[in-house]
Amino acid sequence: MSAPLDPKKKQLSVGEVADRCGVAVSTLHFYERKGLIASQRNAVNQRRYTRDVLRRVAVIRTAQRVGVPLAEIGAALATLPDSRTPNAVDWARLSQIWRRDLDARIAHLVELREQLDGCIGCGCLSLAACPLRNPDDVLGQRGSGAQRLSPEPE
Repeated sequence: MSAPLDPKKKQLSVGEVADRCGVAVSTLHFYERKGLIASQRNAVNQRRYTRDVLRRVAVIRTAQRVGVPLAEIGAALATLPDSRTPNAVDWARLSQIWRRDLDARIAHLVELREQLDGCIGCGCLSLAACPLRNPDDVLGQRGSGAQRLSPEPE
């Protein structure tokens, strides 16, 4: 269990942030390289984070858990003021954006699942009309076999 943070302490070490957030130090370095969080360097060149990074890491981890790509997370975090802890209003706005994308991905996965049922038992997935193996098969309309090896029609 992580030790409580001193509320008077304005900046945190990378180890303190990692411990508090339950992530590896390397994860924080990765997030920083991706521009998702930022640190300052102290006099001896050690990373120091402001306390708002704790909430930002929580937002990143939650968004990753539901499958939001890091690029989208970064774009969303860029809409927040620097050095301010994301609040409930921020989260509501960001989660609504991500919800629409998540709903679309769920619908797509349901559609794929339904198409999969038609292929079970095929084995080779080479049916002429297999929507999973070869969707929109334009070359298949020219016949079976390796169509690209045949001379192009005039």
